[in-house]
Amino acid sequence: MNELHGIGWAVKQMQDGHKVRRRGWKWGTFIVLMPEVQLPPYSTQSVEQRVNYPTAKFIGEDQPLNCRAYIARYNARREWQPGWVCTQEDLLAGDWEIVGG
Repeated sequence: MNELHGIGWAVKQMQDGHKVRRRGWKWGTFIVLMPEVQLPPYSTQSVEQRVNYPTAKFIGEDQPLNCRAYIARYNARREWQPGWVCTQEDLLAGDWEIVGG
């Protein structure tokens, strides 16, 4: 059985690249820290990865993408939900664990 911990520990584990969850979360749900992303503008002639058209539509074709790090949740429907925010219950819980740990 996994050892359980508080939210500070969970944040540190995400910073170290691990997936974490609360013990009661079911069906493969977990959260991760998504790293900062910086991409050149859609309009660049670079063949490397760059801002995609749907994003450029909102920020401008000549604007680079500067996305700060954020926490994302992977849910039971196998969908990513960016911008996960903990509840008071999550913040005070002592049942955090590494997924697969």
